Amino acid sequence: MKILVTGAAGFIGFHLCKKLLQEGHVVVGLDNLNDYYCPSLKIARLAELGIITTADSAYNQPVNSELYPDFIFHKMDLQDRENLPGLFKIYKFDLVCNLAAQAGVRYSIENPKAYVDSNLVGFANILDCCRLYNIKDFVYASSSSVYGQNKKVPFSEEDRVDEPISLYAATKRSNELMAYTYSHLYGIRCTGLRFFTVYGPWGRPDMAMFLFVNAIKNGEPIRVFNEGNLERDFTFVDDIINGVNAVINDSETDKNALNRIFNIGNSQPVKLLDFIEQIETQLEIKAKKNMMPMQQGDVNKTWADSRPLMQRYVYEPKVNIENGIKEYLKWFSEYYH
Repeated sequence: MKILVTGAAGFIGFHLCKKLLQEGHVVVGLDNLNDYYCPSLKIARLAELGIITTADSAYNQPVNSELYPDFIFHKMDLQDRENLPGLFKIYKFDLVCNLAAQAGVRYSIENPKAYVDSNLVGFANILDCCRLYNIKDFVYASSSSVYGQNKKVPFSEEDRVDEPISLYAATKRSNELMAYTYSHLYGIRCTGLRFFTVYGPWGRPDMAMFLFVNAIKNGEPIRVFNEGNLERDFTFVDDIINGVNAVINDSETDKNALNRIFNIGNSQPVKLLDFIEQIETQLEIKAKKNMMPMQQGDVNKTWADSRPLMQRYVYEPKVNIENGIKEYLKWFSEYYH
């Protein structure tokens, strides 16, 4: 297929592009290479895919991969109503996978406008391009954050999700509702995937994994929120990508399943202090911990009920915390020397 992947220079987008290219798909990657975190990491991810570019490279100019003949990259904003439709017209995509978004819970409290622009305006823009150019399959990233302070565990797609406690969560729930509307009105098959605490090589520097490892290796204290009384359904990025790939390659044509939402997680929550202890064990360094109160917008526990995805796509998480952290530390040492 010819697939558009937005957020192609991002953590999950990079891994997905690599997987799709290895499977023989034609991929057009889109990313605005913004400076929410150091763009050099995004540039390095693209270089792994054969795209040689810079953060200040020309806007909306196609860059061909030097490693994958079927990969083309465009630097572009999702909210660009003038140029984005042009990509759809030129490439005639078979499927669109939208992974581009302004990420981060804390940052949504500090800079809400960035979330409105990217996660709401940008999402609406790409949905409308799918309508205009008759795209029948649209896969997009949602988040476990839509469950808010849900006390019922594990989290099920049938649970209420109308009480988000961060703007980031609110934008992700809004995406689900917008996708539902477009699937209902225009027959676009929309599949939303609620990601649960993804970690792994090439992860963002604002994520807990990087913050913990970097601080511990440098002898600096780590911030442990809610006194460590948190649990997360940590999911290794390879497991996430296998699930997304299964959805993309789905040949189902059931018109009764135009709008679908799936949890995609490891389905085995881990206590935050146990996660930190595993990092300490593998680094052979004891962490200095600053025990902090709960941060705004955060939740006590995440736990995915991924059975619907497992049953529909034979999705099966295979990487446990021990091996996942091992893979991350190997990459961290190589990338950050």
